[in-house]
Amino acid sequence: MADNVRRDAAEASSGTAEATDATDAIDAIDAIDATDATDVADVTNATGAAFNHIFVAGIPGRRFDIRIADGRFTSIAESASPPDRPGEDLWISPGVIDLHTHLAWTDFHHADQAKRSPGEIEALQVQAFEATLRAGVTTARDAGGLSASTARRIREAYGQPLKVAASGESLGGADAGQGTGHLERRVKEIADGGASWIKIFATGGLGSPPDKVLEPLFSREELFSIVRAAHANHRRVLVHAWGGAALDWAIEAGADSVEHGIYMTGDQAGRLAQAGISFVPTAAIYRIAAEPDGALALDGPFRERAARAADAHPAAIRHARREGVRIGFGTDFATPALHGRNLEELDVLIDCGLTREEAWRSATEHGADILGYGDRLGRIEAGYTADAILFNADPYRARNAEELRGSIVSVLTGEL
Repeated sequence: MADNVRRDAAEASSGTAEATDATDAIDAIDAIDATDATDVADVTNATGAAFNHIFVAGIPGRRFDIRIADGRFTSIAESASPPDRPGEDLWISPGVIDLHTHLAWTDFHHADQAKRSPGEIEALQVQAFEATLRAGVTTARDAGGLSASTARRIREAYGQPLKVAASGESLGGADAGQGTGHLERRVKEIADGGASWIKIFATGGLGSPPDKVLEPLFSREELFSIVRAAHANHRRVLVHAWGGAALDWAIEAGADSVEHGIYMTGDQAGRLAQAGISFVPTAAIYRIAAEPDGALALDGPFRERAARAADAHPAAIRHARREGVRIGFGTDFATPALHGRNLEELDVLIDCGLTREEAWRSATEHGADILGYGDRLGRIEAGYTADAILFNADPYRARNAEELRGSIVSVLTGEL
């Protein structure tokens, strides 16, 4: 399949490609066995391509002729005539943007990762990039653990086209109580290391006892100083906050993105909306972590905390939706057992009250806007980066992530 698409792309870039009729999926792109989980979708660099009579996901009943050159959509026009040979249709959607993943982590417990050799860790990191991309994620914001240099090495050494915004090392409890000068220096070190985001652990998480999870890890003054320093270094800020005073302070300080928000109140959601701060709930991970025989197979206390979080989370997401908060798609996936299951987040967002259209928007347009790429990524529009997913069925009609993933034919990656 890849050879066919790359041949079409090469011809298109030289001005010789003939347009593919998207009603003939065999001519467009060779079908894959959707039951083969190890090869869910082909990945193709969208140097150039042409599609006729293709459906754009979310626009029912209308076909389009689409051209791609130099990794960008160059023209998108409604088809002037019906297809010559109705057959197997194709749908195109923007590539998914996962705003909260951990591509450098190989194990849930960091002590287990420390037992691995550097070569084994790198191999697992490369696999994480590949599995994420094959699931339809074309851009990811790594929310802690992945350095910009490691992301660059994987991209260059392995030809891995997944676009990654790294946040490097996170600021957490070990940095608290050392003064604002220390925090400002740490922010500059992380920014100078190539991180495009600064990550703050403002509360506990699954590792914290329920009665301690909302206790702030930083004082109000410290959290404000981190946000100020990050913005002074032209970096955006994402804040891990399950709720409570730390979430209040993140809003007041002007953070750019709040993560998880398990116990976020309606009042806090309203203030998030007023401040223009985005919310990335990472909803699926808590349900997965609560499963006794699931992919993570966590100990009882962790599962119990995850179950509590999963029970409380839908209310926070409904608050955010009602108040008009910009919601972003993020998975918080951090182990080989989870990378590649990213689309399950759509199911849980819908289960928590988003419409299917809203869930898809969180994974595409909103993701691009949150990253600051809203003028060039996350949409099927002329001039935008040709990051896209091709499906052999309407993705908006998929019953669940498994069916959606099984309908992926190819993942296209363009140039940002």
